[in-house]
Amino acid sequence: MHIAVLMVALMTVATSAAADAAKPIRLVVLGDSLSAGLGLPGQEAFPARLQKALQDKGVGVDMTNAGVSGDTSSGGRDRLDWSVPEGTEGVIIELGANDALRGIDPDLTRAALSDIVARLKARKIAVMLCGMLAPPNYGPDYAARFNSIYPDLAKKFDVPLYPFFLEGVAADAKLNQADGIHPTAAGVDIIVKNMMPTVEAFLGTISEQRR
Repeated sequence: MHIAVLMVALMTVATSAAADAAKPIRLVVLGDSLSAGLGLPGQEAFPARLQKALQDKGVGVDMTNAGVSGDTSSGGRDRLDWSVPEGTEGVIIELGANDALRGIDPDLTRAALSDIVARLKARKIAVMLCGMLAPPNYGPDYAARFNSIYPDLAKKFDVPLYPFFLEGVAADAKLNQADGIHPTAAGVDIIVKNMMPTVEAFLGTISEQRR
């Protein structure tokens, strides 16, 4: 009798664990217009295309696009709690482009991003950081201070880093809209393709933590 009870209990635990493992991973992309999909239909925005690419690989994700056009890192920090609801398992942070375009003091950007990562980790939410590079018009000193933010924070908080969100797309007229800043749908697909190995490793870590 006791063995039968034990067997039922073990089967229940195993079934529950399997169900948890099969549930889509709840992700939020916290970003600016680059992830909000400015100038594109919603289904062509980065979070939607990333979700589709992952689903094509058999990876289930429940993706929320928390991109706000014009947002700075400080703006992302200010709306963090309501942009990342309870139950979120992972956040991809894509912020900083507007800081660099406006010449905001890199110390302020660093502080805002650091606060975002620290607060998410305190909530036991996994974080992946997407880097940004400063445009050349503010000079080499500004660029050096800004560009070092992302690798420094990734090392400090031990989170995965995709070094440059626009890798393979920036400065290519064919892959950007008329403003020369925001990717076309084809540009978004290249970003997704280039970032996929980093994202898959990130999701693998989240899946491991579920067990």
